[in-house]
Amino acid sequence: MIQKLVQKFKRPKVYIPTAIIIVAFVAFWFCLPKPLFKSPTSYVIDDENGTLLGAAIAADGQWRFPYDNAVPEKFKQCIIAFEDKRFMSHPGVDALAFGRAIRQNIRAGRVNSGGSTITMQVIRLATQHKRNVWNKLLEMLMALRLTLTYSKNEVLALYASNAPFGGNVIGLNAASWRYFGRSPDKLSWGEMAAMAVLPNSPSLVHPGKNRQTLLKKRNLLLDKLCSQKVIDKSTAELSKLEPMPDKPLPLPQQAPHLLERFKAEHRHKGETGTRIKTTVKAELQQQVAEILERHHRVLKANQINNIAAVVLDVETGAALAYAGNIFHPEDAALESSVDVVNAPRSPGSTLKPLLYASMLHDGFILPNTLVPDIPTQIAGYHPENFDLGYDGAVPASRALARSLNVPAVKMLQKYKYERFYEVLKKTGITTLNQPPDHYGLSLILGGSENTLWELTGAYASMARALNHYNQTNHYTQADYHAPTYQKPNAVPKPDEKNGLLDAASIFYTFQAMEEVMRPGEEMLWQQFTSTQRVAWKTGTSFGFRDGWAIGVTPKYVVGVWVGNTTGEGRPNLTGINTAAPVLFDIFRLLPVTHNWFKEPDHSMVKIAVCSESGFRAGENCSHPQDTWVPAGGLKTPVCPYHRLVHLDATANWQVTADCESPDRMVHAKWFVLPPSMEYYYKARNYQYKPLPPFRDGCAVSEKINPMEVIYPKDDAKIYIPIEADGTRGRMVCNAAHSRPRAKIFWHLDDHYLGQTQDMHQMAVQAAAGKHLLTLVDSDGNTVIVKFTVLDKEKKE
Repeated sequence: MIQKLVQKFKRPKVYIPTAIIIVAFVAFWFCLPKPLFKSPTSYVIDDENGTLLGAAIAADGQWRFPYDNAVPEKFKQCIIAFEDKRFMSHPGVDALAFGRAIRQNIRAGRVNSGGSTITMQVIRLATQHKRNVWNKLLEMLMALRLTLTYSKNEVLALYASNAPFGGNVIGLNAASWRYFGRSPDKLSWGEMAAMAVLPNSPSLVHPGKNRQTLLKKRNLLLDKLCSQKVIDKSTAELSKLEPMPDKPLPLPQQAPHLLERFKAEHRHKGETGTRIKTTVKAELQQQVAEILERHHRVLKANQINNIAAVVLDVETGAALAYAGNIFHPEDAALESSVDVVNAPRSPGSTLKPLLYASMLHDGFILPNTLVPDIPTQIAGYHPENFDLGYDGAVPASRALARSLNVPAVKMLQKYKYERFYEVLKKTGITTLNQPPDHYGLSLILGGSENTLWELTGAYASMARALNHYNQTNHYTQADYHAPTYQKPNAVPKPDEKNGLLDAASIFYTFQAMEEVMRPGEEMLWQQFTSTQRVAWKTGTSFGFRDGWAIGVTPKYVVGVWVGNTTGEGRPNLTGINTAAPVLFDIFRLLPVTHNWFKEPDHSMVKIAVCSESGFRAGENCSHPQDTWVPAGGLKTPVCPYHRLVHLDATANWQVTADCESPDRMVHAKWFVLPPSMEYYYKARNYQYKPLPPFRDGCAVSEKINPMEVIYPKDDAKIYIPIEADGTRGRMVCNAAHSRPRAKIFWHLDDHYLGQTQDMHQMAVQAAAGKHLLTLVDSDGNTVIVKFTVLDKEKKE
């Protein structure tokens, strides 16, 4: 039987018609272009609720929004009534309408009606065919094929997205915003009727041209809708009173910098869709922009032209507001087109909380461990505090709250900048494109470049990790991720034994940041129960070029940058003066978070801590206190500043067994700092008691040198300016001695300079080259410091 069929089809009379049928079927099936529409579309961003934030014109100069499968019911009723009343029932071609069109054209002696269905118009829009009989037949064929693949709603959506609406406006979505300033789903019946008649005669939509013709068509459509009982008579009459669209309106520009960022990243990733729903809240975005504009008007008086801010949701890392800059395209000098949220800038002190948390996590310090705050020079690097003063020693938490530079450098020197570099990488900082040695210790004071986007994201990751640990008692690396302005994808959260930063270290970091003195009226914030609790940090880059402020609550993170995109520094351009007021203005917009970060009890241990030094209490600590600290605190060293001293019965003199019987000695636990730290510390801490001197006749058995050179440090390189008369000036050397009234004898290169008592300072005149500074006290204690005076002419 099969063989007979094969033989039958092999006959020419059967084979040729069969082949023709197959070819015709294949041609019919593949007659639609792929993709159906190839025209470029506008880049469009919406807020979290679908409200338009901004759009950019398409590459071909048309306002053409991307395809939208949602067609408003009003437009559906209007366009079917106006263009194709049997659209829902015919297969893409309306034979009755086509026959009627032929009769009308014959009677008129010219082409007066085309009989095209909405489906056929979609084909013509997609193919751009010239109007002739052959193309009309081809469109009918392709319309039949379109109906086989697409539903009626999909065909309507194709039409609504690609029909011309006058001028350079393509598609219902773009037209609705251009002519009425609203999305299509918010148009009235009168406005939608006007939209429906425009594609039939799009050239009518020009200010002052054929407005009455357009009005007449709209009103006829409203009457038709009324007769079809789609709308009632009163609705139709009221709709006729509505004004017609006039001059096209500008599209919203609520997030112009985010729009440009989306365009750039879209091209880089090679994605196809040019419209996204962002995580931005339109109302908050507008309010943030208004705050930036208000502060910009004040800052501009000091020639500070640019300001940026971002608001993140802690839980997701989603951007709730993204203001990349002020927006003044009419003033090119302001360079307001630059998106500073995503621009690398010097971060000033904003990395200090990350260092503090890292050192707590790794057991280098406890929350209040004393950190040296004395003149410091490390391999030619000479950091200074903003106020140019020194505390001698300061608790690490206070050093963070006051943003002291010298303690931060001392902490990084102890922690190692290579280790901190890796921590920053893991928290999501991608702008460190040089090896660690390139940055060195200056990394903690703004020696690198970071973006407001990534820094704000790093703070959000810390808050997220703390929140999640308090909920689950587990860590996950997924808590540390970059912010996003699109809906975040679900990320698996595998449990990990240890987090990048443990919860207790983060908690104590935020606690220290909450103690920062707020600007202006915010200084008294604790007196108002309605005021937001905020852990925050400011930063100021070298040369007063960048002012930063980043604040954290359990739910929100706000980041602010102020400066000039040109990099020009300005007087008083500091984080506390320029960025912090903006930060707190933005926080006033956000819901007040009454619940603060919960203490992560499971991430803490209780140990004895020395109340004076903040170190783990040793046997000689006089006032140990049981304190909850991060688990890493178990690895911290014991207090090095307490020792047991032996005094006479009056407790006014130190004694030894050589001059006092042991049974008459008074043994005391004493808090003693090294001489250079003590020199500055006792001036700011009146409760500090220096060690009593040794009584005459007592041999000094201690090996600790009571004398220390503060400046210059060993191996320092110093440039001494040339005075007006051509001679080299003098350098002022500084030393400290732990014994009051002690005498120090100064020598430079074996030449005696003089002696000092109480205030140990000496003006030294030194030629270019290497020198030895030798200090000897009355007890024979000696300190020798090597330093080099640079000769500028030799460019050493």
